[in-house]
Amino acid sequence: MDNGAGSYRRFLNGEESAFDEIMAELFRPLVFFIDRYVHDVHTAEDIAIDAFSDLIVHPRRYNFKTPLKTYLFMLGRSRALDCLRHRRVLAVTELDEARDVPAEELALEEAVLADERKRALNAALARLPEEMRVAVHLVYFEDMTYDETAKVMKKSRKQVDNLLYRAKKELRLILEEDGEEAL
Repeated sequence: MDNGAGSYRRFLNGEESAFDEIMAELFRPLVFFIDRYVHDVHTAEDIAIDAFSDLIVHPRRYNFKTPLKTYLFMLGRSRALDCLRHRRVLAVTELDEARDVPAEELALEEAVLADERKRALNAALARLPEEMRVAVHLVYFEDMTYDETAKVMKKSRKQVDNLLYRAKKELRLILEEDGEEAL
């Protein structure tokens, strides 16, 4: 797929199943990206749905000059930042925290997080400054080009290049410090 633009054109021409293709390909990556900002999967899903809704409600806003994936990630980033700006700081206890978590759920969580190298890398990524984390995520996890990443982050291509260079250098130091094999 051409990052969803072809499917979106088909959707605009009346083929409703084409939007399902876009959702199937881009929804989870968009949620994962937004979650890096809001740190709440449910909120990230809501924001992602809102971004996809924008494609339906305002079909002419997307101009096909950038890949659809880049456009959706730009919408998602903007809405995530809006959410953070408007979020009230409340002490809320989640239901999962309020009750004992069954052993089955713990076993499932452990199975998902079993790979030690992935955990070490995620921990190292979490220690990076926000902009470096976002740049690494977009380029290496979402396979975006430097130019697409620059559009999403509202930076120049050179700034993205510098962020990634410094992020890799910092990740090596963090992983070596923690006794992990360098990237």
